[in-house]
Amino acid sequence: QVHLVESGGGLVQSGGSLRLSCAASGIMSSINALGWYRQAPGKQRESVATITTGGIANYADSVKGRFTISRDNAKNTVYLQMNSLKAEDTAVYYCKYTQRYLEVWGQGTLVTVSS
Repeated sequence: QVHLVESGGGLVQSGGSLRLSCAASGIMSSINALGWYRQAPGKQRESVATITTGGIANYADSVKGRFTISRDNAKNTVYLQMNSLKAEDTAVYYCKYTQRYLEVWGQGTLVTVSS
């Protein structure tokens, strides 16, 4: 089984930056994807950014140019560098691991952006 542990959330002022980390452990496929999703109060969970083992990244339009996803395959860790944060980025951010026939979610980390 795969286990995910997120860290790096917190309170930041509008325009500030935060870096989220998600460490994966367990038995993982050599072909997988790691991603960040978020859920704001009263809203559905949405995809923020994903990255494959090979480094192919995809971003939601709302974060393009502000957020950068990266991964260290040797450490089985995915990062989300968030710059120019806005109040509307406030949400619980979840890490997700995906491989064939398996999807695992982290416990989430809260990001609060004050305006």
